[in-house]
Amino acid sequence: MSGGTHGVYMDYQASTPLDPRVFAAMRPHFEGAAGLGNPHAADHAYGWDADAAINRARDQVASLIGADSDEVIFTSGATEANNLALLGAARAALPARREIVVSAIEHKCVLAVGRALVDEGFALRVAPVRPDGMIDADELARLIGRNTAIVSVMAVNNETGVAQPIAQIGELCRAAGALFHSDAAQALAVERIDVDDWNVDFVSLSAHKAYGPKGIGALYVRRERRPQLRPIMFGGGQEDGLRPGTLPTPLCVGFGAACQILSDERETEIERTRRLRDRLLDQLRAKLPDLEVNGTLISRHPGNLNIRVPGIEAELLLAAVRPKLAAATGSACTSGTTEPSHVLIAMGLSGAEASESIRLSLGRFTDDGQAAAVVSALAEGAEELRHNGHQ
Repeated sequence: MSGGTHGVYMDYQASTPLDPRVFAAMRPHFEGAAGLGNPHAADHAYGWDADAAINRARDQVASLIGADSDEVIFTSGATEANNLALLGAARAALPARREIVVSAIEHKCVLAVGRALVDEGFALRVAPVRPDGMIDADELARLIGRNTAIVSVMAVNNETGVAQPIAQIGELCRAAGALFHSDAAQALAVERIDVDDWNVDFVSLSAHKAYGPKGIGALYVRRERRPQLRPIMFGGGQEDGLRPGTLPTPLCVGFGAACQILSDERETEIERTRRLRDRLLDQLRAKLPDLEVNGTLISRHPGNLNIRVPGIEAELLLAAVRPKLAAATGSACTSGTTEPSHVLIAMGLSGAEASESIRLSLGRFTDDGQAAAVVSALAEGAEELRHNGHQ
């Protein structure tokens, strides 16, 4: 599943492969009687069955994060969930709270929402990170105050894989009376999430980062915070009035099935993935002694390696290893752009250093043979580029 004609797939943080068990759970809702009903049609059994399937899925998502099912709002993905949380909370905030605090390494959609709220009269405060990719907790604490409406810090970074101390940040927000949102799209498959332990008010999730289907995600909304969140779209009143539109039953079912598999297998999978990632790093260092890792390895996504080979541009190296390897220079939302990674720049890397950086991300279906093939491809590609004067 992770190999094939396009090479070894090492871009799990862009999108994980769909688990065959998830597809099996979804399939009946694409065909036959189970696929007919609109889940919001309340006058016949087809609609009732679709609604029941979605409610089961909602229970599965909620259970995985320690929430109640009525606190889970289905969305089209984490981007929509991030928009709903930030725009909805900011617009519902008291007049005295006109500041938004985000970290410098947030996903582009969170930073874009922050800039959009500036146009609505809010002040945007950006918290810096240290060279290891961890948020500067002292500076963040200084930025959060009585004027803060909402704080947004992602749980696991989509480029470096660095995991933030979400529970500690949540305590800072509560002490200041500010709402706290975390984009946990990258965390769901690789970290235990408990919304109470995390001290969060809103959490964004995405199925296709966790072996589920593309096109479905969710926003956790703490029950007592529901009055502090306005809808940003309007329609038929679905999802407690927060997210209008007909829910896609097969996708919801797939998200639920993916969460159930994680509930059963995640801890074992995390350890296996971490061991494989560490072996991959050891083998890469043996072939490429000057290789450097961006971000701490202590608090990190178990399947992430954000690496750079000094003197070799990442785009040239990735081109040299195609079609043996499929990896990325950054997040899927920014790959192909000419600007350096805002995440790596925020960590203190120069533009040249950022342009040398490659994200390798592996997971459930990666094996030792594929890891060995990645090492050989990168080592051979780097040697070829250096031989041709790209040093």
